[in-house]
Amino acid sequence: MSDFRRQFFRRKILCTYIRILAAALCIWSLALFPAVPARAAALSETQQRLEENRGLPVQSNEVPGWPAGPAIGAESAILIEPQTGTILYSKNIHKQEYPASTTKILTTLIAAEQCQLDEIVTFSHDAVFDTPWDSSHIAMDVGQELTMEQCLNAILIRSANEVCYAVAEHITGTTDWQVFSDIMNDRAAELGCLNTHFSNPNGLPADDHYTTAYDLAMIGRAFFANEMLCKITLAPRIDFPPTDKLPLGKLENNHMEIIPGRSYAYEYLTGCKTGYTDDARSCLVSCAEKNGLRLICVVMRDEAPYHYEDTITLFEYGFSNFEKIYVSQAETKYNIDNTGLFYSGNDIFGSSQPFLSLNKDDFIVLPRTISFEDAESSISYETGDENQAAVITYSYQGVALGSVRVDFTASRDDASIFDAPPEGEEGTGSGTDKNGDSEKKPIFINVRVILIGCGVLGALLVIWLIAHLVLKNYQISTRSGRKSWRKRNRRRRRNSRRHRGL
Repeated sequence: MSDFRRQFFRRKILCTYIRILAAALCIWSLALFPAVPARAAALSETQQRLEENRGLPVQSNEVPGWPAGPAIGAESAILIEPQTGTILYSKNIHKQEYPASTTKILTTLIAAEQCQLDEIVTFSHDAVFDTPWDSSHIAMDVGQELTMEQCLNAILIRSANEVCYAVAEHITGTTDWQVFSDIMNDRAAELGCLNTHFSNPNGLPADDHYTTAYDLAMIGRAFFANEMLCKITLAPRIDFPPTDKLPLGKLENNHMEIIPGRSYAYEYLTGCKTGYTDDARSCLVSCAEKNGLRLICVVMRDEAPYHYEDTITLFEYGFSNFEKIYVSQAETKYNIDNTGLFYSGNDIFGSSQPFLSLNKDDFIVLPRTISFEDAESSISYETGDENQAAVITYSYQGVALGSVRVDFTASRDDASIFDAPPEGEEGTGSGTDKNGDSEKKPIFINVRVILIGCGVLGALLVIWLIAHLVLKNYQISTRSGRKSWRKRNRRRRRNSRRHRGL
């Protein structure tokens, strides 16, 4: 072959390569560049939703004198103090939303309440295959087993949907998920939910599966009161060792970015659970505690990662603008100590303590912008507790701040003026002496009560004596009047007889 032909074929092959490369570049560019506008459109849509949500009204900001709350990207949100139930921040708190995987705090709460941690949960065909392959799971297979404790970890750390189904079947004995949903709905109502209906145990999309920020906070009050469940949510991963029923074990990481060591870690966080679906968007229910003040925050229909930022912003708003006020240290309107009406006996010298007192553990949550005297109060005597005399409830501009119990400070036995202290109590003289001999129990007398009783009896006696003397004098005067009338009548008769004899 001549050199000319060789060069010709080389050029032809080179041109072919160039054409193939150019075609590949064209195909690649056609595939790439339409995606860029699509991603830009998606980002633009997300930003538009965030801006619209930030412009929505915050109802708590409409309360006169209330600390101004932040504008956040969530469609609905709430911040509460769990013990008093005081709502610090409210934004569309009763709007129905899809909860996504935040549903699982109720599923795990019910499991923790009804099951032992060492119970064995077996995965059925329905529990595994009712779980969409593209949803959150840990790839459990039919016939495999986990302990209930491992199930709680898998649900709260890895948000495993098939584990929720398996737990529901374990509790109810059926794969009719509505049976467990009924248990969830009943428990939600008990916890104070108003606009909630669950149709599955994991939060997978369904038209009749919804709740509100307020209701999720009510569920959160019970969930975050469980220390074990809170600790599980903050664990960085699950690590299940291999067993006969789980040959390869399980090692899965926690994907929540607000837990310790992650990009949005919040140092005061005590528990959390995220959720996401296309319809629900990003949701987060969490709890934090700082300087003795515990708060629960719920954000719904937010955008990632802003649901972390908004949650932290709300926690900081709460910790900066609100404080706990122990009512027994601040209340002066209901000063039982100075009434002198309700006292119980204590010692032989008549030293007494109030029979009623404000519970020292009860507090209200007060904005730093107002004083305790600005709070309105009302008292109710219908307590439903025989150890309580009344309940005082506090509010500000219609916002409930909390309540305090008015307790009986003494037992029913203490109401007697003769009171023997309990056996074995030091310093009372009861029980046995150092030699083991039985000692007589001293009787403590409240001199004040005895003196008051004697005074009352003395007054009654004086009244009786006065009445007796008055009645007696009346009777004497009446009798003496009759005798004098008889004497005068006899004299007249005698005189008349004498005149006749003359």
